[in-house]
Amino acid sequence: MEVWKSCDEVEFRVAGAVHAWRHRERFLSGLAWDSIAAACLLRPAGPPATLLMLGLAGGTSLRVLRHLLPDCRFTAVEIDPKIIDAARRWMHLGEIGIEIVVADAYQWLRDNRRRFDAVIDDVYLAGADDVFRPLAWESAHLDTLCRAIAPGGLLAANLVTGPGHRAMQSLMRRLFRDRFPVVRSVTTPESLNETLVGGRNVATGRRLDPWLWNFPHGTDRRLWRQIAVRKL
Repeated sequence: MEVWKSCDEVEFRVAGAVHAWRHRERFLSGLAWDSIAAACLLRPAGPPATLLMLGLAGGTSLRVLRHLLPDCRFTAVEIDPKIIDAARRWMHLGEIGIEIVVADAYQWLRDNRRRFDAVIDDVYLAGADDVFRPLAWESAHLDTLCRAIAPGGLLAANLVTGPGHRAMQSLMRRLFRDRFPVVRSVTTPESLNETLVGGRNVATGRRLDPWLWNFPHGTDRRLWRQIAVRKL
């Protein structure tokens, strides 16, 4: 992993891809982390009070969500203690307020008995040239994820959508549509990612509108307006 730093920004880069980002004044990047954060706000019953993130890295999405949800209880599972240490040093991870479990996310999930209003699956590993999902997705894996969702809760999964990732995207879309009554896709125009969000019900993009003025920086507001939510 490489750390790229300027006066205002810090990036973690792995195999040429940005895996975490922090800006001194802003919260939104125009990339996948915006979509992940927005997806968690589409819970019809209201913002989540508890949230589980599988695959923490630098905590970029949770930094956005902590700004919007100061009282939400965050739990994150991350396999790499070195990236947690780097995030504490360079990304101010300790300021977010996260219960961090150092473990293989999917092994931890199989033993988990807790339930959360929102569950985020952002588990990717870095290969020599690209990132990849460490587990072949199938219905049984989705069963395990769904056991962690509280009634009325949501499951959000980040997907890389560029070349070499379309088969995984198609598979996960099909699994989500087979499992959940409502599935929505959350994207930003500058990102090669899609966040799938499924549940018994999932709010439309209008649910994001009231959050706009929580962002004091004009660039953040512009990027928030660009987030697109559509039903699959």
